Amino acid sequence: MSPFWTIVAILALAALGYGLGRRRAMSLAQGNPRRLHSRPNYYGWNVALFAAVPALLLLVLWALALPLLPHGAASSRAAGILAIIIAVAGLAVAVRRTTPEFRARNAVEQMIRGLLILCSLIAIATTVGIVLSLVFESLHFFRLYPWQDFFFGTEWTPRFGGGSRLGILPLLWGTLYISFIALLVAVPVGLYAAIYMSEYATPRVRSLVKPAIEVLAGIPTIVYGLFALVTVGPLLRDWIAQPLGLGNSGSSVMTAGLVMGMMLIPFVSSLSDDIINAVPQTMRDGSLALGSTHSETIRQVVIPAALPGIVGAILLAASRAIGETMIVVMGAGAMATISGNPFEAMTTITVKIVSQLTGDNDFSSPETLVAFALGLTLFVITLGLNIFALYIVRKYREQYE
Repeated sequence: MSPFWTIVAILALAALGYGLGRRRAMSLAQGNPRRLHSRPNYYGWNVALFAAVPALLLLVLWALALPLLPHGAASSRAAGILAIIIAVAGLAVAVRRTTPEFRARNAVEQMIRGLLILCSLIAIATTVGIVLSLVFESLHFFRLYPWQDFFFGTEWTPRFGGGSRLGILPLLWGTLYISFIALLVAVPVGLYAAIYMSEYATPRVRSLVKPAIEVLAGIPTIVYGLFALVTVGPLLRDWIAQPLGLGNSGSSVMTAGLVMGMMLIPFVSSLSDDIINAVPQTMRDGSLALGSTHSETIRQVVIPAALPGIVGAILLAASRAIGETMIVVMGAGAMATISGNPFEAMTTITVKIVSQLTGDNDFSSPETLVAFALGLTLFVITLGLNIFALYIVRKYREQYE
């Protein structure tokens, strides 16, 4: 039996168990639910959960252990049969212990609490697994390549035949440079849009403007990349870079930064709008009552009160910018250089992670393993930004009744 049909069978048994449990409880109570400790539905859910949860957990554990087991197809069939047997056994046990005195609600709530805890542990375990995989592969890389040359090298020239120079500084410079330009675009536009929507726009205008801005967040990044490649890049090259003698390529830091900034506008505007709206109206009314104008109230009362949240939104947008790939590939090129000219082609850490892992590469060579060291570095940078954002928000957050 395939895993799909095994799961369907388990869910069918759970549905059958729900009906049997509820029916048995009502039968023993002689049709009077007041004689039951819990509502009839809880007796049904108790049987359904006892039938489904252990069997599904077995399938999950078996799927995780399957690569370590011989005869994968036979093992899957055995796991499916065993899971169905466990589901039937759980159904029978749960139905048998269904009595009017049984605390079905307590049992169901404990199982639901256990499932919630399990989901939390899965999220934590996933994060730990990602970190450990990056750490172990990065340690392997640093056994083959000096860490001093990686963190302080200014040249990025990977050669699979040997003689590679794998300095991260050009990639780090390109990442920070492009992200800085993106934030220069996204922060003012997004913040001013948030101020307009929360303080000036009528409810009708707000109901139209806010969804229109948030549409930008739903556009795939590859579409932004095409926009940078076809429209923004040639426009900047023909109108600015070539006339000023700053470059002849449509792929540049400025191209990727501008388009990435457009992508980040809804991140800044939506979060800032929600934060500004959380400032109590009584603070605005008090400022206006003391003679302040509307604009003075926004500058001196509303924005200072919402500033910690706004800073947190900006730092979260910065983390999003640092991790972007497709816009950089199509808008900024793939040149690993250190330059202050924003109209030159550069690249970022994420782009080189993709390039080093693309193709039939040898995972025992430093030229491939360097991708894990780059990923670990990027993870530490974004994690630091997120922690700093949470620190700012919690330290300076205003508590209102």
